[in-house]
Parts: sequence; C-alpha cells; structure tokens
Amino acid sequence: MALSTDTINQLAADLHTAEQTKVAIAPLTETNPEIEVSDAYGIQLEGVRLRTGGDPKAILGWKVGLTSTAVQKMLGVDEPDFGHLIGNMRIDEGTEIVASDMIAPRAEPEIAFQLKADLKGPGVTAADVMAATEYLIASLEIVDSRVRDWKIKLCDTISDNASCGRYVLGKGRTPPDGIDMTKIGMDFFVDGEKVGSADSSAVLGNPAEAVAWLVNVLAPYGHQLYAGQVIMPGSLVAMVDAKPGRVFRAEFQHIGSVETQFK
Repeated sequence: MALSTDTINQLAADLHTAEQTKVAIAPLTETNPEIEVSDAYGIQLEGVRLRTGGDPKAILGWKVGLTSTAVQKMLGVDEPDFGHLIGNMRIDEGTEIVASDMIAPRAEPEIAFQLKADLKGPGVTAADVMAATEYLIASLEIVDSRVRDWKIKLCDTISDNASCGRYVLGKGRTPPDGIDMTKIGMDFFVDGEKVGSADSSAVLGNPAEAVAWLVNVLAPYGHQLYAGQVIMPGSLVAMVDAKPGRVFRAEFQHIGSVETQFK
C-alpha cells in the first residue's frame, strides 16, 4: 500500500460526504497519484463501514464490474473489480427512481443471481455458482460516480465502491436449471427505442464465471457469499445516462424483463 491509513480514511470520508451532499470530488488518481489497487480497496472497505456502521447484515450482496473487454481496455486492466450492495441500493420494479438522489446516474442491464447456498473460495467454478443459485433475475444496475464527471481510472472506481448506485430487480424469478448461461439474449430499450442488444456471453463468456471470480478473489480476505445475497455480475452492453423522465427496459430470453423510470 502506498497511502497511509489516515489518508485512506480521509478519502473514504470524502467519498462518503460526496454521496451525501451530491457534490462530486476530483479523481483520487489525480489528487493522490501514488494510489495503488490495495489502497483503493481499503478506501472502499472504510466507505462501506461508514455507510453501514460496520453491520455485516447491511451487505445485501455484491457487484462485479469491468467484465467487458472494451471497458477493461479503456481502464488499462485485465480483470474485473467488485463492490458491495448495501443499504438503500435495492429498488423493486415499479418504484420510480429519483435522479437527483444521485450525482450522475447511468443504467445498464444485467442478469442477477440470487443465491440459495453459501459460496466460499478458493476453487469455486461456474458450475458451483449455478448449483448455489436459486434464481436468475432480470435486472438493471444504476451506476453512479462520486468522482467528478466520471473521469475515473481503475483505482477511482474501486475506491468509490465500484461506482455502485442502485439496482433494480424484475418481478420474475427463474430457476437456472437447463438454461445455457452463455446464450441468454437481451434487448435494451430507452424510452421505447432499442439502444443495444447482446447475449450473456458478453460477461466474461458466462456471467457465472464473474460470480466465481468474485468468490475466489474474496477468499484470501476471509470473505464469502451467503445464501439470500444478490450478485450483479456485470453489464451486457454500454451504460446510458439516466435523466429524469427516462424509461429503461431490458428484455431477456428465458428470464423475463425489467423496467424502471426516473423522475
């Protein structure tokens, strides 16, 4: 680690204040150019502690980011990152989202996993993930950045809890039995206009691989996934700005659809 504990705690507090006040801060990679990935995860963990008061029950699940080759190239990395799903992030379908509750929200479609069994690494495979999955859920992740103008590099987004904002779960719950996780097609609509299409292979070839990656990366730190948690494994297509009045809808083969509106 390149940063002191005091600096890590101060940067976490700055990001926490930015989230509360809706006033973004300068990129951490500019104000602290010596920052390393280990520092960034330290900042993330301190930020989660600030938000939850240290209550592990407040962690509702996890998200995996940077799962597409294009985004990895943009940030100069060759593996994903992760963040925590906590507190008021979960939004059920049918509930309007207030855009002004966030700084610069953007929406992206994902296939969420709801677990029925714990998963603990190392050595967890995609097959293990599927065996531990109770439901697949059509979902939208609403990402947000407490870093000004989305001018992020890898350590900025990791520090900022992987740019988590909210996540919307569709009403359908689909058991994964018999579903080919590499071939779930999806169409993404904004205000009724199709803006993107992809299939589930866009997420590391198989979204279950993203969940397995998460479990195995968490293992050395003594963390694991628990039954009942929701895992967001990464977007199938590029994110779109979420402005007031916009309606987002994702339609997936086999697992249904999800829709949300901003106000």
